[in-house]
Amino acid sequence: MNSNDHATELAFRPNASPADHNASVPSHSAAEAARRHISLVEQRALSNRGWRGTWMLFRRELARFMRVAGQTIVSPVLTTMLWFVVFGYSLGSRLEEIQGVPYVDFLVPGLIMLNLINNAFLNTGFSLFISKVHGSVVDILLTPLTPIQLIVGYIAASLLRAMIIGCLIWLVAGIMGASTLHNPAFTLLFMVLTSTAFALFGLTVAILAEDFDHINLFPAFLLMPLTFLGGVFYSIDMLPGPWDTLSLANPILYMVNGLRYGMTGVSDVPVGLGLLLVATSVAVFGAAAYYLLSTGKKLRE
Repeated sequence: MNSNDHATELAFRPNASPADHNASVPSHSAAEAARRHISLVEQRALSNRGWRGTWMLFRRELARFMRVAGQTIVSPVLTTMLWFVVFGYSLGSRLEEIQGVPYVDFLVPGLIMLNLINNAFLNTGFSLFISKVHGSVVDILLTPLTPIQLIVGYIAASLLRAMIIGCLIWLVAGIMGASTLHNPAFTLLFMVLTSTAFALFGLTVAILAEDFDHINLFPAFLLMPLTFLGGVFYSIDMLPGPWDTLSLANPILYMVNGLRYGMTGVSDVPVGLGLLLVATSVAVFGAAAYYLLSTGKKLRE
């Protein structure tokens, strides 16, 4: 293992001893060690061996949320299934069908989208912000990982968490009688793109945030209201004017209906527009996260 790989590995080993860190550089001269370290940082953008560090960052993030799986995975699934039972069966007996789809089936995509958005955002947002608070983000920035490699490590773990929760809800809803297999390939594509977009959004917010209130602001006062007003429990055709028209300005509406189309074949808005919106969100939030990581704004200040 060369010095680049060894330094990367040490940066993600929380139990590494001082002797381990000293072993990654020659011991004959502190000045020489400093020069080697500076050279390592300068070359990280050109290094193709940083993907080993990306894998280790992903494993660290995976272990972080799996250690508390009861809170990060089991709790959202159980809570969502309570929503499914209360709204699906209580309102389902009255509404019966929406756009020719049983209300129970109509409800599932909205509940899954609600969880994808919240969990993808919170996983990257809180993880990176806590690293900033504890000061450990400096260790990550000094590893030979490029901004792209850092983004991939964080986003992959966040995407995995969101997809595990979304697929579990999808599976349990199917066991409980929901029929949501209209186009599984399109459904999975939309789930992945949406989760990636909000994981990147969470990463961007975490870099800019200065306290926990900034992190909580977006899910509590932006994402949650927009999601609930985005057609999770109803079709916008059921709204009186002008609320049905105003709802078209809500970007979450297009995401919910894109997933609903993949699961049930019905949508209140053009599906292509929803797919374009999600893809654009990935590009915009990805560019913002890359810029902030490459310039070090709010991280090295």
